[in-house]
Amino acid sequence: MSNKIYLCLWFDGKGKEAAELYCSLFKNSKIINDTGMVVIFELLGKKIMTLNGGPMFKINPSISFSVLCENIDETNRIWDRLRDGGSVLMPINKYFWSERYGCLQDKYGMNWQISVVSKPGDPPSLTPSMLFTGNQFGKAAEAIKFYSSIFKNAETMVMYPYPENDANAGNVMFSEFKLNGYNLIAMDGPGEHSDTFSEGVSFVVDCADQQEVDYYWEKLTGDGGQESMCAWLKDRFGVSWQIVPAKLGELIGSPDREKADRAIQAMLKMKKIIIADLQKAYDRN
Repeated sequence: MSNKIYLCLWFDGKGKEAAELYCSLFKNSKIINDTGMVVIFELLGKKIMTLNGGPMFKINPSISFSVLCENIDETNRIWDRLRDGGSVLMPINKYFWSERYGCLQDKYGMNWQISVVSKPGDPPSLTPSMLFTGNQFGKAAEAIKFYSSIFKNAETMVMYPYPENDANAGNVMFSEFKLNGYNLIAMDGPGEHSDTFSEGVSFVVDCADQQEVDYYWEKLTGDGGQESMCAWLKDRFGVSWQIVPAKLGELIGSPDREKADRAIQAMLKMKKIIIADLQKAYDRN
């Protein structure tokens, strides 16, 4: 299985506006598709979706974008643009892990860690960063193992624990891993945190057919996960996923709006997507 994974950001009507700002910040970035409710765009080679789903869910710092910029001037430029109208969570400065690093929440609510590359000439990058806090604190390594057992093309590149003399010794200070070639960061975040994983930021898995939908749905809801509606679920760590067959987009995006609307109504009644039932609703005379 070589399924694509990408992030979905939940907004209350500001999805396109946010996507336009983000694309204006980074080279070779663009909006790919805009349906009004959904905007698909690309930042530094990463596919991202915004969903104008209303006020039900909010983005929070549990999943942020970690961006490596090609030099300090570029780091400062992107920081300044994202800080405008937002709030600083950690001032941009020199830290022991980076010559230039800062953490902020932009005016749309998305959280960013902005830093310069470690070595001049390294390529810029954008990587989703997962922070395990509260009841999930200490579970970052367990989560990486769990996800790596599901996505077969998996690799853990870096795993730095807190040092032995630290109160959080044995937990993950920083890690970077891949699932089907998709880079992710995971960390255990000690201390008081009011937010944890939610539908505000979710992972989407594109599936070719029902067999793949069934596989990811079963695996990700296993061991304490929860089914939700319309292709959504939560895994046992509270992380939200959307398991989406390619056929879904084809049917609900059909130019025959009467048929598409029937498929949409069928989808709204489903938890896991059943492609055959969608097709029946679409084809019904």
